[in-house]
Amino acid sequence: MNHDFILPDGLSLQRDENGLALYSDDQVLRGDFVKMIPRLKHHNLTQELLVKAAKIKDAGHSLRAVDATAGLGDDSILLAAAGFDVQMYERNPVIHALLADAIERAKAIPELAETVSRMHLHYSDSMEAMKQLHNAPELAPDVILLDPMFPARQKNALVKKKLQMIQKLEFPCVDEKELLLIAMEAAPKKLIVKRPPKGPHLADVKPDYTTEGKAVRFDCFVNPKDRIEKFRIALL
Repeated sequence: MNHDFILPDGLSLQRDENGLALYSDDQVLRGDFVKMIPRLKHHNLTQELLVKAAKIKDAGHSLRAVDATAGLGDDSILLAAAGFDVQMYERNPVIHALLADAIERAKAIPELAETVSRMHLHYSDSMEAMKQLHNAPELAPDVILLDPMFPARQKNALVKKKLQMIQKLEFPCVDEKELLLIAMEAAPKKLIVKRPPKGPHLADVKPDYTTEGKAVRFDCFVNPKDRIEKFRIALL
């Protein structure tokens, strides 16, 4: 897909022999799934926190997931390696282009080709896409993953330089309540919200349970649409 890029000052998008990359001073940001290959090996994959959080028992059908905030796709490829057919949504044209390029390059790598064949990228607002599921229960995904960006920290030294590059392109979620309710209304078996270990719950709504590690945690809601009115009251 062709995009008209309007980049913030200090950023440039360039293609070289290694694919598409975003440049800022001495930093280079490129979608790259090769680095994920060790994590995709079965004995490592089963230990991934996201894979544990997304486990669906006795599904009885091919597993489906929605990654509503795809970014550079690291979480999506973990879900795809775990057997999910993943619909990925990215609304920023630069990040979408980087991710699309990474997927295309991965198709030529034997260790990745089969996994990325289950990854389907959309240049779209995921909130609108999830709304389309509200009246289509037969299309309800098994898992919806949300990873809305937190507001930038005040001390830049605490933020990795490459993350700062992404923060120039993406903006923190401005309506956490709406995002959470739209995802719940899409009727996933599990709604998973990615958070920093000490970060607040999305929209201050407590999950059913949490899978937590040193660097990240996943807040999990099980069949949230069954209790949607309760959540609406909590969000008032």
